[in-house]
Amino acid sequence: MAAASGAVVVSADSLQVYRHFDIGSAKPTRGRMRGIPHFLIDVVYPDQEFNAGTYMRLALSRIGELLADRRKIIVVGGTFFYVKALLHGLVEEAGTDGEFRDRLAREREELGAERLHRRLLSVDPVSAGRIKPGDYVRIERALEAHHLTGRRMSDIQSRHGFSEERFDVLKIGLETEREKLHAAIDARVDGMIERGFVEEVRGIRAMGYGPELKPMKSIGYRQINDFIDGKLAFPEAVEIMKRDTRRFSKRQTTWLRSERDVRWFDPARRKDSMLAACRGFWD
Repeated sequence: MAAASGAVVVSADSLQVYRHFDIGSAKPTRGRMRGIPHFLIDVVYPDQEFNAGTYMRLALSRIGELLADRRKIIVVGGTFFYVKALLHGLVEEAGTDGEFRDRLAREREELGAERLHRRLLSVDPVSAGRIKPGDYVRIERALEAHHLTGRRMSDIQSRHGFSEERFDVLKIGLETEREKLHAAIDARVDGMIERGFVEEVRGIRAMGYGPELKPMKSIGYRQINDFIDGKLAFPEAVEIMKRDTRRFSKRQTTWLRSERDVRWFDPARRKDSMLAACRGFWD
């Protein structure tokens, strides 16, 4: 679509920001990017801190420059929290505490994320009701906000509002039949393995980046690391990768369904309609 419309692409993917994380993040190849400017890909090294606030600041700066040049922009990616930060801003008043996060990470390793979710339930039941027990990143942030401010994250967010959008946007969601989607996910994982995903992870570790790093714990990289460390047999690692990707896809769809004004297209059937919608928006 970018090639047909002359647009540039701004990635909103929390894994593609890391250098060397190519196959497992489905990072676009040089061939696919040829002639289409892409931004916010390969921004940091695997051991550098990167979060939604970092993304928001970088994306706002880049998009401001692109809009000044009257460029058409397509924001693409599966990290919808990044998209929300870009459009609505973030609650950043709580700050961060590295030592507290380290303690939570150790507790998670020893007792599991559900134990932390129960702790969140005791201090902020509203946030706990919104956050799934397995969503460690959001659990961590809510507990950290309470630890630093003594206030509930749900109260902080309620005051923030998140109601205004910074930009005029056309929101597009891609949908297909569940069976076809699951088959496509399985084929994607198999293709990643064939292209050398295991070798990519071994190479990243050979550079000195260990499995404890944040990007190494993402879907795909976590399972391959467990295989390399002998925690999973290879067929089991691949099957868990497919399962977790399907679950993640379901969460993405649920998030998009909760958003206002999303226009849905089946890319296999309605590519022309999707392109026409974009051109009509830009015009």
